[in-house]
Amino acid sequence: MKINRRLVLLVTAPLTVAVAFSVLALAPATNQALQADRLTSMVEAAGGASELANRLQRERAAATALISEQGDAEAFRLRTNATDKSIAAFRSLTKELSSVPGSAQGALDRIERFVEEMPGLRAQVRSGSSTVSALAFGYRIVIADLNSYRDGIAQADGVDADIADRIRAAAALSEAAEHTAQQQVTVARAQAAGGFTTASQRTFDAGRMGYTESTGVMFDLGPGEWRTWLERTLSGAKALEARRLEDEIGRTSTGKDLTVAPEEWQKAANDRQELLRSVEKRVDAAVLAQVSDARTILIWTAGAEVALVVLTLVGVVVVAIRLGRVMIRRLRDLRNAAHEVAHSGLPAVMNELSQPGALRGATPEEVARRTGDPVRTTGEDEIGEVGEAFNAVHHEAVRLAAQQAYVHEQLAETLVGVARRGARLTAVMVSELDTVQRDEADPVRMKTLFALDHLAIRMERNTNNLLVLGGYGNARVRSADVGCSTVIVAAAQQIERFDRVSLGAIEAGIGVTARAVHDVAHILAELLDNATRYSPPDKQVGVAVWRLWDRAVVQIVDEGVGITAERRAVHNAALREPQAGIGDVRSMGLHVVARLAARHGIVVELRDSSGPGTIAEVTLPAKVLALDLEEARTPPPGGLGNDAGYETPRTITPPGPGGHRQQPAGANARPGRDSAPIGTGVGLVGAGAPVGGGDRETPPGHAGPRDGGPGDGTPERGHGTTPAPHPVHDEPVSRVAGVSSSGLPVRQRRAPQQWPAAGKRESAEQRPGTGAPRPSPRRRDSRQVSDVLAAYAQGINRSTNHRGRSAPDDNTERTEK
Repeated sequence: MKINRRLVLLVTAPLTVAVAFSVLALAPATNQALQADRLTSMVEAAGGASELANRLQRERAAATALISEQGDAEAFRLRTNATDKSIAAFRSLTKELSSVPGSAQGALDRIERFVEEMPGLRAQVRSGSSTVSALAFGYRIVIADLNSYRDGIAQADGVDADIADRIRAAAALSEAAEHTAQQQVTVARAQAAGGFTTASQRTFDAGRMGYTESTGVMFDLGPGEWRTWLERTLSGAKALEARRLEDEIGRTSTGKDLTVAPEEWQKAANDRQELLRSVEKRVDAAVLAQVSDARTILIWTAGAEVALVVLTLVGVVVVAIRLGRVMIRRLRDLRNAAHEVAHSGLPAVMNELSQPGALRGATPEEVARRTGDPVRTTGEDEIGEVGEAFNAVHHEAVRLAAQQAYVHEQLAETLVGVARRGARLTAVMVSELDTVQRDEADPVRMKTLFALDHLAIRMERNTNNLLVLGGYGNARVRSADVGCSTVIVAAAQQIERFDRVSLGAIEAGIGVTARAVHDVAHILAELLDNATRYSPPDKQVGVAVWRLWDRAVVQIVDEGVGITAERRAVHNAALREPQAGIGDVRSMGLHVVARLAARHGIVVELRDSSGPGTIAEVTLPAKVLALDLEEARTPPPGGLGNDAGYETPRTITPPGPGGHRQQPAGANARPGRDSAPIGTGVGLVGAGAPVGGGDRETPPGHAGPRDGGPGDGTPERGHGTTPAPHPVHDEPVSRVAGVSSSGLPVRQRRAPQQWPAAGKRESAEQRPGTGAPRPSPRRRDSRQVSDVLAAYAQGINRSTNHRGRSAPDDNTERTEK
């Protein structure tokens, strides 16, 4: 998980807790504000209920007058229209109510049912079929429900006690108005009936008592100013007239006619109802104002708390984001700098320091300071300390690399010094050998001198290996290109068992440029030495060369057991990318081949053979080749250790019949340095035996070193299989058949070893040092496969010849019988 997500989670956890506690803290204030808002809506509906009750009272009075024939239908119609408007207004107010207390909600339900039944009640009034008692009862029930609703809203949740008392006081005033309205209807019924009955007299007295009780409740629960409002309103002439008539009617005995005229009573009663209604409106307005003020205060309080909490949370989030961004940006800068150092900066410095002469006289500390600090995100906090620590690590890594480069340079200089001293000593030894060889006539001692001369050439190759590892090359510079076959011969002269190298199909006209001759010969020598050491001693190592478009391919094929695919992949990787350091001494040849190949763009690759053994393939690029080179003399494709009769780089003859060794023209030249085509010349034809083959014969059944690196360090191969033992002669077999007329020895020619045609081999092929014919194999060996590939490549080249003609049949050198 990335750091930004971790920081988000780190901030989110406490922020979530803070929000949760903030919600819990804001819940009461918010709930109170919501309850105050609901109470305000219910108080507004209570004002509508008061208005509707007043309209119903007037409609009831008009309906009673119409039934008792004290009024007319038009007056009743006007009252019903006013009542319908009040009903519509009341419904609109109650429709938006929520969380109404239980008693108030029951009253609303009963009011709604009465409203639905009201058209039928009005029809009865118009038809005169309803009695005054039934009519009065119906209206009294709905008006009582309206007053019950007003009293019930005082029981709502969260209502302040003072506000609840004022709501009850306002409801008591409405009940007082209802008692006076009932008195008006009772008197109208008595006037129509000719006087009070016992029941109507009690009803009239109950109305007076109810009015007194209701006003007393209002005076007790309501503020003092409400009492003042009521007393002042009812102290006028209209109120006094209504009270006078009420007292006069109250003194009338049961069964006697009332002395008050109906019109006079109706007018006085209506005037008193209007006065009570005015007081009731003021009281309702006062209650609504108080509830609205409380709601406003609670809403502002809740809003302020919410705003404060929100601003606090937003501030915390903003601060966290700003600090987090700074931290994340610094961490990202540190990460980018670390990636830059790890993936490009430090590898580039290491690569530069791995090059020869990279220090240029500077000390490791100076090199480390010169690279600078890769991380600039520093400071006094922990991130800055990490940046400073990373800079210290980078400085130390560069310093150690520079110190290692300095050690490598010192070691390389030491190797070069040792190699140059060894080269001078080898040159002195070769010079002394030349002096002794000029005066030597004994063939046996001459063979020993040849072996020593050959050993000096191998010592010189090891010296050149040290020079290559030290960053230097061969000091010899040739002036002319050399044929590829001659380069192979020169390479074979630098190994111990050169007699086991057998030339296969070598396409003519392929040469090597003068500047690359010695390096190519050195590469081939290392590969040939490895192939001869890690293959059976009675097997030949084949070499084939063919042209492939603008390149040339050299294949060296042995018949060892080969190596595993994993180790071959490791060796090929080392050959593709040479190490800058000195390398492992056990695999010195591997590093030498890789470095020499990298100088000229040569590709060296080890491949698995279809049979036993390994194929070393060397691809020479166009800049190394000198194509269409006419070679004057080309050695035949046979074993390089036989007497095939080709001209060797340096030929030293054994002594003649007079006991004196005779040398050809130029024999006084420095062996292998002045007279040889390539600066590694050694006489390959000795006094009766190949160089290194007389007294250095490998014991039967031994296939070369099993421990340590391949040869002088070339890529390690598999251990050779144990061949059939062959006889070891105490004395070398003489190859001299006689003496010519000029006194030179005549060599005995033997059949050269030739590679068989593809798919078959001679069953009785005789190899040097063996007494029995070699049995025919049951499958193709690696050399046959190499020949087939070479012939295939040559066929492709002939078919794509730009001159439009086939190459001559003798373009490829074949093995002579």
